[in-house]
Amino acid sequence: MNPTPIHRAPEAPAARQALALAGVFQAASLVDELARTGQVEPRAWETLIEATSNPNPESFEAIYGGHPNNLRQGLDTLEMLVGREQANPVVLRYGFSLLLLMNKLRTNRKMMDTLGQKMSHIQGQAEHFGATHENVVASLGEAYQETISTFKTRIVVQGDPSLLQTRMMPERVRACLMAGIRFALLWHQQGGRRWKLMFQRKALRRALDDLK
Repeated sequence: MNPTPIHRAPEAPAARQALALAGVFQAASLVDELARTGQVEPRAWETLIEATSNPNPESFEAIYGGHPNNLRQGLDTLEMLVGREQANPVVLRYGFSLLLLMNKLRTNRKMMDTLGQKMSHIQGQAEHFGATHENVVASLGEAYQETISTFKTRIVVQGDPSLLQTRMMPERVRACLMAGIRFALLWHQQGGRRWKLMFQRKALRRALDDLK
């Protein structure tokens, strides 16, 4: 990823929740794009993979590469959601499913421990190969497949069947879903809750305006 200036993360809880939630919907958006076209915007992809392969960032802003624009695709989707504009329903379905799966994960201590061990290994791989190396992407996809995808509730990805069967595409899709879980956990850690999306839309909208 090209170096970007470090912008200090906002202190307001709503703004931090907005950034974390943007990561969830950016992951959802990239899953949809990969499944339909096989292509994604490199900066958006790198931001998600680097965030997920580093479970111990030095600061909140370091999680998303130091600049809110690294999450612009997710912020735009979130802005449509809170503004009651028409957003891609498939992306919204993926995003809300990721929040649901995150809630299942965080109450499953054994799975959380297993995932923590896997992420420590993946962090070592990222430090050795680079965060977006295909070995790291494959490991992220495998981590998702062996943990989150074992829940009865699963995300069924819609797209071009021929694309979804190409080399590394299943791993890339699952790595994006793993990134969505990572940002969903961050959202919850920052005080994000499903009910707030319904009853605190104004606060979230103001936070999004401040991040422009």
